[in-house]
Amino acid sequence: MRRFPCGSGAVRTLPGDISARETGARRYPCQVNPAELSTTIVDALSALVAQGAITLPDGVPAEVTVERPRQKGHGDYATNVALQLSKKAGTNPRAFGELLAAELLKADGISAVEVAGPGFLNISVEAGAQGQVAAVIVAAGASYGHTETLAGRKINVEFISANPTGPLHLGHTRWAVLGDAIGRVLSTAGAEVTREFYINDRGVQMNHFAASIEAAALGEPAPEDGYKGDYIADLARRIVQDEPAIVDLPADERRTAFRERGYALQLKEQQDQLDGFNTHFDVWFSELSLHDSGSVPETLQRLKDLGHVFEDGGALWMRTTDFGDDKDRVLIKSDGELTYFASDTAYYLNKRARGFDHCIYLLGADHHGYVGRLRAMAACVGDDPDQTLDVMIGQLVKILRGGEEFRLQKRKGDLVTLDDLVQEIGVDALRYSMVRYPADSPLALDIEQITKQSNDNPVYYVQYAHARTCRMRENAADLGMSLPDDFDPALLAHERDGDLLRALAEFPRVVASAAELREPHRIARYLEDTASVFNKWYDTKECRMLPQGDEPVTAANLARLVLVVATQTVFANGLGLLGVTAPERM
Repeated sequence: MRRFPCGSGAVRTLPGDISARETGARRYPCQVNPAELSTTIVDALSALVAQGAITLPDGVPAEVTVERPRQKGHGDYATNVALQLSKKAGTNPRAFGELLAAELLKADGISAVEVAGPGFLNISVEAGAQGQVAAVIVAAGASYGHTETLAGRKINVEFISANPTGPLHLGHTRWAVLGDAIGRVLSTAGAEVTREFYINDRGVQMNHFAASIEAAALGEPAPEDGYKGDYIADLARRIVQDEPAIVDLPADERRTAFRERGYALQLKEQQDQLDGFNTHFDVWFSELSLHDSGSVPETLQRLKDLGHVFEDGGALWMRTTDFGDDKDRVLIKSDGELTYFASDTAYYLNKRARGFDHCIYLLGADHHGYVGRLRAMAACVGDDPDQTLDVMIGQLVKILRGGEEFRLQKRKGDLVTLDDLVQEIGVDALRYSMVRYPADSPLALDIEQITKQSNDNPVYYVQYAHARTCRMRENAADLGMSLPDDFDPALLAHERDGDLLRALAEFPRVVASAAELREPHRIARYLEDTASVFNKWYDTKECRMLPQGDEPVTAANLARLVLVVATQTVFANGLGLLGVTAPERM
């Protein structure tokens, strides 16, 4: 017996396996998405090779590309496999396509295969086979969209990595969204993912931070090279309120105490900000711990043993130019001070020692030069950076109001914090608006536009489509409708049904592509396109889910209820991958 989840309420049980259900005398296999059709085509190619009809010297490919046609009337799916393989097979694309088309027509659920143009195959599937996608989605529920494309991969995603010397601000916001969304899609594609925040808690900035808090607590002017935001006075007040005697400590002890207390409070504030923004980290890694544990000296010794360091001018250098960097990098300055690059190298090796196959860095626009040096660093320690490292550079974001850049006057320097942005815009609107563009695209977002409750606002458009499916289910329940015990997928035969089914079937492929390319914006754009297809389906009278007036509930109504639940599932799953809520009412 197959159990079909019905949202957050009851569970209906359907007899038999709906993914391979008999409709009349015909068995409909689960040929409902490009991945499954790819498998069918590979099987057909293997059969042709076995029959001696074609010869493929390099063997049958493990998968082939299957896409939705751009033009209506060109079938449900299309593939260019005949164009790709015909030369290797020693024939022309059309002849190859004709052979493959005839073999594909033997597969259950495929109703027609047309060889078009120079050798494209346009494939049409029977309504029953296409309708299976709704049942598959409903049965899978929250797991629909999950794949095993990255199974066995252990990936570390490092993002934000701010100094614990102030609140998170606009400059961190984009990575807070994209890093979290990338982690989500990688996990959904089967990878074991760790989201990591690298705490830059070592260096002179921490001393300036401590001195600034201390000065504020003692009523003294802020140091010239210190931090001057209002939040410094807030930290000083909280620390003194909790420990009044701190101001009476000897100077050295007092400075250390303010540093420790300020660090703990500011880090906790960053963690709370991110939790409230629906961005969660598995590991908060301290830079200082690398040095306290002896990892940095061990790293330097390893580099010496590998022969990739040299001394010049009293400094110790890594010879990164041997691996494509534009210049060699200093590890220890002539005054004996370690550089940040020494810490970066030790940190990378720490990640690899923890078993990560792949390390992803998300860095700001001012870190463009880090791409070459980090890749060279990985090569210096014996890794292939193409296999173990990705460095993504994000572009700047501007927030506008009425065409003018959004600024606040309550902090010196017009610092706009993450909390300010959430208060002005909201978590969902801010996250969705940040994630729907590629990371390397400069971004200017207008507050009025991204908070507007209209179909012109993409986040509202998608969330409203989800809320509409919820309302439709409520209306169906009021009429006593529930998921059917005898679902006939062939009843989803209208052109608009097919459009929606094909859109829903694309979701796993889109998720896998977003994971492979580290581009979660693909999911946002997919959701917008699917919401458009759903709204057209909703406006089509022939596709009504609910009976009209005194009409009885028919099997077609119940079949479309399954389709609505499938659509609701895809919207909820897709929004969840972006860290955006799927509201039931709007």
